[in-house]
Amino acid sequence: MRIKSTRFGELDITESQLIKFPHALPGFPEEKEFALLPYQPDSPFFFLQSLNEPDLAFVIAQPFGFFPDYSFALDDTVAAELGLSDDNKLQIFNIIRIPEKAEEMTANLLAPILINSHTRKAIQIVLEKSHYTVRHRLFPQGLPASTGKGGE
Repeated sequence: MRIKSTRFGELDITESQLIKFPHALPGFPEEKEFALLPYQPDSPFFFLQSLNEPDLAFVIAQPFGFFPDYSFALDDTVAAELGLSDDNKLQIFNIIRIPEKAEEMTANLLAPILINSHTRKAIQIVLEKSHYTVRHRLFPQGLPASTGKGGE
């Protein structure tokens, strides 16, 4: 499938990159289909690019590399709607906010995106009675030091 993106130009998307939100994303009622695009091969970041709106793309990341203790109880109705089982594992992502200063990047831990890794069906939920917020700093101690790759 071929899609247009303001950020990436025209892209060929495989079926395995397609993510479907039956209820759309909160705040975007028309947006139900996205492509999950890796930022770089070993990066924790991904782009969630709308298939219908070239200007709409979110930076997302799996939280556990940044927040190892991140956890919440998954409602049985949400698990059933996603069709989760031992064979259909859950992937968890959080939307990342990137301000001018990269060291101030934050993750929305209050509203995770849940994806059935087999069916690619997704839901964004808002956690109730949670201590999480929409702005948890990814790098509270500052950006990590360079790894020295790329010419050093």
